[in-house]
Amino acid sequence: MTYIAKPKFHHPALKKNALGFTHRDYEGKISTLCAGCGHDSITASIIEACYELSIEPHRVAKISGFNSVHGRMPSVLTGANLANRDLIYLGVSGDGDSASIGFGQFAHSIRRGVNMTYIVENNGVYGLTKGQFSATADRGSRSKKGVLNTDNAIDLVAIALQLGATYVARSFSGDKTQLVPLIAGAIQHKGAAFIDVISPCVAFNNHAGSTKSFDYVREHNDAVNRLDVITGRDPITVDYAPGTVQVVEQHDGTKLALRKIDADYDAHDRVGAMAFLAKHAAKGQIVTGLLYVDPESEDLHSHLNTVDAPLNSLEAEDLCPGSATLDKINASLR
Repeated sequence: MTYIAKPKFHHPALKKNALGFTHRDYEGKISTLCAGCGHDSITASIIEACYELSIEPHRVAKISGFNSVHGRMPSVLTGANLANRDLIYLGVSGDGDSASIGFGQFAHSIRRGVNMTYIVENNGVYGLTKGQFSATADRGSRSKKGVLNTDNAIDLVAIALQLGATYVARSFSGDKTQLVPLIAGAIQHKGAAFIDVISPCVAFNNHAGSTKSFDYVREHNDAVNRLDVITGRDPITVDYAPGTVQVVEQHDGTKLALRKIDADYDAHDRVGAMAFLAKHAAKGQIVTGLLYVDPESEDLHSHLNTVDAPLNSLEAEDLCPGSATLDKINASLR
């Protein structure tokens, strides 16, 4: 029996991308989070990035802790990725699992170079269990009840850089202009792409004394660059001096005004990025933007020399090549 999915009804005036999809084609169920939660803004940015890249919705595998045991999302994503490299993998996690119970899972998926976009929705608290400090809460910050945090914070961006992530960024859930192209760039990157998104908890961590609140982040945000993503067309090249503005005409005829800022910052320097983070962290500043990217990165499939085809598409002769081949493999192990 052939099952044909009933198409969704969309208003004919809704704008469509190059493949004919609307924003609603990328949306899921209605959120049950608190109104104004930064996590919903992150979800909206993911939807916008997929829409702008004209990705077929069925090719996106968005995996979170709710799809597995809490904190074990990276292992589930790694297994799925190895079984089917044709999908686009988005791992969405929180600071409560990635920096605590799932810290080892996070670390090993990054160091192995799994081809994924790993997004942490970082609010510094356990929002679902009444606002206890998470491992990313800054030392010296205070809870909604006035309790002082005396533990040192884990900086997941610094850890990702140290472990070898080949695309590392940080953004703010309230800055969609910056976050959308960061996600779009991560999706197109081959290898382990990590984005730490400061996402204030409106219920338990958006008060005076919190270093993860909307007001604090806006006052201490130091963006290292402005971003845009151009894909699938002939490259557009420009040459202009740092600190100046260059108007560039895009493939669709629209014009983009590029401002080249922070000319001394090198996004290809891993050690420099780590030093830059430490320098600004000492000043109490939150660095945002594309912090590091390796244009010649590899992924886990390259390291393991896996087959190109998804495992479920392989035939019996591919999976069982015969005794002669097995004898050669055994002989090579002696």
